[in-house]
Amino acid sequence: MVLFDVDGTILDMRYMVYHTLQAYDAAHGTHFFDKLQPTDITVHEDHVTRLLADLNIAPEDQPAIIDWYKANRWTREAVLRSHQPYEGVFDVIRWIQNQPGCVVGLNTGRPESIRAETLASLNMLGAPHRVAFRDDLLHMNPYDWQQRVPDAKVSGVIEFQARGYRVVAVIDNEPENLRAIGALSSAREILLLHARTIYETQGSLLPQEAVSGDDYDLTALASRRTLPAEVELVWHGINDEANLRQFLASDIPWGECDIHYDPQTDDLVLHHDENATPYDDEGDGYLRLDDLLGELAAAGKKVKLDLKAGPELIEPSLELVKRHGFTDDRLWLNGYVQQLGEEGFRRLAQAHPGAIVQAPVGFLEPLVVSAPEKTHEIIDMFCTWGMNRFSLDWRSRARAEFFDRMEQWGVNVNIYGVHDLRSFLQAVLLLPRSVTADFNFPQWHYYGRGSGEGGVYYEYQLRR
Repeated sequence: MVLFDVDGTILDMRYMVYHTLQAYDAAHGTHFFDKLQPTDITVHEDHVTRLLADLNIAPEDQPAIIDWYKANRWTREAVLRSHQPYEGVFDVIRWIQNQPGCVVGLNTGRPESIRAETLASLNMLGAPHRVAFRDDLLHMNPYDWQQRVPDAKVSGVIEFQARGYRVVAVIDNEPENLRAIGALSSAREILLLHARTIYETQGSLLPQEAVSGDDYDLTALASRRTLPAEVELVWHGINDEANLRQFLASDIPWGECDIHYDPQTDDLVLHHDENATPYDDEGDGYLRLDDLLGELAAAGKKVKLDLKAGPELIEPSLELVKRHGFTDDRLWLNGYVQQLGEEGFRRLAQAHPGAIVQAPVGFLEPLVVSAPEKTHEIIDMFCTWGMNRFSLDWRSRARAEFFDRMEQWGVNVNIYGVHDLRSFLQAVLLLPRSVTADFNFPQWHYYGRGSGEGGVYYEYQLRR
């Protein structure tokens, strides 16, 4: 078990202060906090008096504001609406929850009286990241508001240990709480992690063995070998010799290529840009599909053929696949619905019934929000055409809702449009059936030449 504190560790309490003070203005018709932003708040949530002084609010106005703030900051509405997580924290929690034999527990100084609101708020915030917290893994303060918080934190660790959990790390923003936990006889096997946010107790109380940090960086935590094995990985854009060499040297099983017809040579060639000339930037001819399939077949790799350029690519592509001996379990066929149509997809499924047959369905995004039942009917219709996987763009605004719906309907989803390591890890942790990425991740010694974040091509200098 990894134990997380809540306020100041998972949740950025500046937003609670900000929303509560904004609500004061709205309720009283005042304008004290019109210009206030969350980043302006540098005091602990229990020391708002200092913030009011910094904002030059008249002393005679401050008592009414403080009283209202204390009475309203922990109401159910405030808890559910005003809390915001620190960037990256749910990605890290999701990664831990995905590891074999690992759970995340919560050990908060909040009192039992707001247990339901605490769980509802955290689960609402965690839902887009597939993070869910269980009631039996939430320990709350058995005393009262702000009463004996370090003792409550210690009792939480002891309680979870008594239930059979091995607590290997505790993350808290208050040095006093970590000091109390560090005094336990079992603390030698507990990593004390200090979330260096805004905290109330003195920094000098932080135990010497504690490790302090101020961000949640999933890319520094996760590695290639810790990825869930059930998610298939696809290297995007195997359209040139350099990217092909990188892909062949990697352990990524699937390689995707973008197929186009070259009218000057009658060859099927590979490039991403639909309006490209028949030559690459160096004036050489583009890599041929025939040559690529020969390389991938010899290396035992799997191939994803992107046929989005049109239905005229189907028959010559299938002929090359047959020539190089690709069996259905090593073949993935992808195209646009509006390009290939029902006839094209039925042809692909008929020729290779055991292959993956896929189409991007981002055009259904407005419909899945307004008419999910109709979207389901359309997806079912596509399945009768032979499609068995559907692709969603990571950058889509409705991606989370679309992905949830697709999972409910029991269809396989591929996520694409992933151009950096952090987005890749976030996508993989959602546990789709597959993720297609550029693999331009120098942190992992992958140097793919895909479009990169923001459509920018990356160049790397390799030493030794």
